[in-house]
Amino acid sequence: MRKASSNVVRSLPSVGERFGTWKAARVVPRIVAFGLIAAAVIWVLFAARPCSDAGCTTFQTTFGSAIHDPSDFVITLMNGVTAAGLYFIVASGFTLIFGLMRVVNMAHGAFFLLGGYIALKGERRLVGQDSAFGLLSSQVSLWQWVVPAILAALTIGLLGLAMQQLFLRWNQGQELRQALITIAIATILADQMIAHFGAFTQDIAWPGVLDRRVTIHVADVQYSVTRLFILAIAVAVGLALYLWLKKTRTGMVIRAGVDDRQMVTALGINIQLTFAIAFFVGSALAGLGGAIGGSFASLGPGVDGNWLLYSLVVVIIGGMGSLVGAAVGSLLLGLVSTFAAVYLPESYTYYSIIITFALLAVVLAFRPLGLFGRPA
Repeated sequence: MRKASSNVVRSLPSVGERFGTWKAARVVPRIVAFGLIAAAVIWVLFAARPCSDAGCTTFQTTFGSAIHDPSDFVITLMNGVTAAGLYFIVASGFTLIFGLMRVVNMAHGAFFLLGGYIALKGERRLVGQDSAFGLLSSQVSLWQWVVPAILAALTIGLLGLAMQQLFLRWNQGQELRQALITIAIATILADQMIAHFGAFTQDIAWPGVLDRRVTIHVADVQYSVTRLFILAIAVAVGLALYLWLKKTRTGMVIRAGVDDRQMVTALGINIQLTFAIAFFVGSALAGLGGAIGGSFASLGPGVDGNWLLYSLVVVIIGGMGSLVGAAVGSLLLGLVSTFAAVYLPESYTYYSIIITFALLAVVLAFRPLGLFGRPA
């Protein structure tokens, strides 16, 4: 019996062996992930070859590498950064509502699209033409774009506030119920937008003063002023939110109320009023993003779902409740999606969306709470 027991003990893995297996299970995936990232960087910087005039072979790309085609590389880099600016404007509102306040607002994408339509109709009303064929930039002045964008932000902010007060205030902390309620509201809004604005795509015209190019003195690149304008708005929004959440009493109450609502209430602070303000701001940012997004791309059925997905990806990558995480997540999403669409081999560009979700999988594999997330 004693001999049999000693054989069983010898057959069991030692502590060192188990530790080595556990360490290998953690280290090997990281080596693989960093190896793939390094290979992608080397491909973009040195190895990519553009398509020739005769056509594209299997491994040729839209643009050449940064060494061989620096101007197109700089343009692609700027496109990724400016796209990240728009992602951040929309996702910062989602971060405020979902990430910080822990309210599951699945109507955020519908708010984005409705804000875009409000800005579209407001611009055409101010210009004096409500044509389905759209406006030319030469017909639109700066104030005729800015006023509808502000109107869209305020309207969507009030709509979000009404939704929070009527449907979400009484089930705080019940995520599944909040998700079902906001999905229902998003579905209703989507149907009503098709009924009132049509099922075809429409664009908001940029003002003529922004619809031009300037030299950025890097590789002699001429770059779009409208994209630089989007980036400037994103930086302004980020700074304003940071100062509001970190340096003002209201921001500190919001952060404290999320962590310990009972204690904040016991101090005599009206936490419901503070949360209502935060929900208004988060919804208004979705409306502002819709006005900018409708100028950047197009408005139409299905756009709401896309931007809800973008916001979710940004918040998950950056970490719930982190404004810095939202900025980093937006930057990663913008760069990866832009570079994948351009620098994947021409025969495989349809896999670019998979690269975006591979980014999400890699981040969650190593940082389950996101890059800057923390436990609730």
